[in-house]
Amino acid sequence: MVDKKQKNVLGEDLELCSTNPLTGWYRDGCCNTDENDKGVHTVCAKVTNDFLLWCKNAGNDLITPHPEFGFPGLKDGDCWCVCASWYARAVEANKGCPIFLKRTHVNTLKIMPIEVLKKYAIDIS
Repeated sequence: MVDKKQKNVLGEDLELCSTNPLTGWYRDGCCNTDENDKGVHTVCAKVTNDFLLWCKNAGNDLITPHPEFGFPGLKDGDCWCVCASWYARAVEANKGCPIFLKRTHVNTLKIMPIEVLKKYAIDIS
């Protein structure tokens, strides 16, 4: 069962990331997580073509649909709960895309500092 009171990186209630496409570890539209989420799918990203192509070339194809796993394939402008470790790698490669801090789970802070996340945030000033 999903804890509806999970928090974002700002210490507030976690907000919805996307229902079209439907995202999240639980496919509930939020970047909720639990101990079974080994990929830590906690960063609510507004993906760009540059980010998607970088991921694909680095071995994480987010473009090709996999309906058997409920994965539609992503396109420029989609919002998606991406793995925090992959997002950190993208940032290191200068390929980070915009993110929503209010929609990004607090567990992301175990992988990336808030100062780095804020550089890519599009929902705070």
